[in-house]
Amino acid sequence: MTDTHASRSAGNAPLPGSKGVRPETTAPNGGGSGAGTGPETGEPPRLNRFLARAAAVTAAFTAAGAVFGLLRDQAIASLFGADADTDAFLVAWTVPEFASTLLIEDAMALVLVPAFSLALAQRAARDRTDGEDLHGGPDPVWAVVTATLPRLSLGLAVAAALLAWAAPLLVRLLAPGLPDEGTAVDCMRLTSLTVVTFGLAGYCSAALRAHRHFVAPAAIYVAYNVAIITVMFAGHAEMGVRAAALGVAVGGLLMVLVQLPPFLARLPGRAARRAHAAHLAPAAGAASTPGTVPSAGDATAAGNAVAAGPGLREAVRQRITGRAARRHVVLLSFGVLAPVLCFALTRQGQVLFERFLAAPLPAGAISHLNYAQKVAQMPMVLSLMVCTVTFPVVARAMADGDRERARRRVERDLALVGIVVLLGTAFVTACAPQIIQLLFQRGAFDARDTGDTASVMRVYSCGLLGHSMVGALVRPFFSGDRPTWYPAAAMGAGLSVTVIAGAVAVRFWGVHGIAAANALGITFAALLLLRGLGARVVAIDVRSVAAGIARLAAACAAAAAAGWGAARLVHDPLAGVLAGGVAVLVVFASVAHLVRAPEVPQLFATVKRRLAHVQ
Repeated sequence: MTDTHASRSAGNAPLPGSKGVRPETTAPNGGGSGAGTGPETGEPPRLNRFLARAAAVTAAFTAAGAVFGLLRDQAIASLFGADADTDAFLVAWTVPEFASTLLIEDAMALVLVPAFSLALAQRAARDRTDGEDLHGGPDPVWAVVTATLPRLSLGLAVAAALLAWAAPLLVRLLAPGLPDEGTAVDCMRLTSLTVVTFGLAGYCSAALRAHRHFVAPAAIYVAYNVAIITVMFAGHAEMGVRAAALGVAVGGLLMVLVQLPPFLARLPGRAARRAHAAHLAPAAGAASTPGTVPSAGDATAAGNAVAAGPGLREAVRQRITGRAARRHVVLLSFGVLAPVLCFALTRQGQVLFERFLAAPLPAGAISHLNYAQKVAQMPMVLSLMVCTVTFPVVARAMADGDRERARRRVERDLALVGIVVLLGTAFVTACAPQIIQLLFQRGAFDARDTGDTASVMRVYSCGLLGHSMVGALVRPFFSGDRPTWYPAAAMGAGLSVTVIAGAVAVRFWGVHGIAAANALGITFAALLLLRGLGARVVAIDVRSVAAGIARLAAACAAAAAAGWGAARLVHDPLAGVLAGGVAVLVVFASVAHLVRAPEVPQLFATVKRRLAHVQ
């Protein structure tokens, strides 16, 4: 998926990736929230089509990555079962889980997508002046890369080395009383390599998404899971569960290699790099600060000087370079990263606390919780692909100072996320035993494991809406050029709820109490973020958004009940999944359309138009 789009015709628009006009330049107010196109919604038709195609391609790769993820988990369950060895590996699995959250999905993207979007906005403003450089400095994108990538690589290497050295202590802290500490330590030292590879993969993903290229970032989990599966089957006889940890390390390397060619292709050419080198020379003076985050005001000022004469352009040049010299906001500085890192750490802290509580429980408890989460999270992952595609659009709107366009985009994203995740929630709740039996019940994974995992998955699915809402709501908070601590505070409050509720509930309900505490804490955090977003960042209509989600939740409950009844009518797990899935889809769509849940009537109208066109 690239940032270009060729055709002006809706009927013969090519797949994303063709050469032509940039989608973000097709209209001055692009990127709205309406279901259709045109003035009524504020969404330029070509940008809407680009986002739809980008979402489709991202969905395809996300689904493929999820399928290979399930195959990976099936292989782990079949080869190693749910015992002390798999518990040891899953403690080490905490490292790539943390690294993925911090360095690919949350922290890295939340910092760098807005930064690259601002740099691209500044570059576009300069381009509109017929090539005259208003900033008197290097290419903004190249400045971001040179200011961040070398220091980031060094920091990641140091962190990975420290993590490998401290592996015995971390295992004891994460899972006190774990029966097989030695295996967990060996696995953690192998998985510690993902700190470097995931960090570089996340950097490339953020840069490519800001450039509206989505294919390579979406494909990384396919490469990652294929590597784990391959290495596991090749080495499990000699290495045991350590082969899975080695596969994780190899998969992280493939994540980087998949994205490296398109990332290098989007770096500025030699002329821009020479200009940057000249800009860093002492003769250049202190006109600007290398690595300074381009501000929305800088881009707007440059754009306003397009039609101006030389005098005004010189005034704008002085204004921009003077502001850059004063701000000294360097990317990846503590002030920029701290709020994002704290948010990501508190969010991932739920997983650490769950493993901590589950470690003293009977062997297999961590494994049952892990398998339940992996399957239940698929609807959440698919729902957040919408925000993955539209996050650069929101960041660009914020960079351009167009808060209304950002508001429309965010409101529509929340509705679409709600539809996908609640439809998936109804499905996994209705068909949990059949899904787990179909996916995992073979080899060392027996019927008792199926029953335990399915019951945990049903409890865990109660928090899927909260997980998706947190992922969707946090992006606008970090789309501006000023860091905010509110998301970290909201997640900290949610983690406190999880800790208190989990510590109490685990005594009575074991692993089910842990899953319930997770759902309660993340839902509380999502409510805080929803309230804070409308009041602090983007003036969304909080009551309207909440009412729309409530209507979708009613459709979810009805669909789950219908799907549960349909799945119980047949004994074959595959037939049960199919029967339950059809019932869930039909009832969810019918009830959502009946109560006029947001976006559902427009989706019905779109499908109806497509069918009429085919006929």
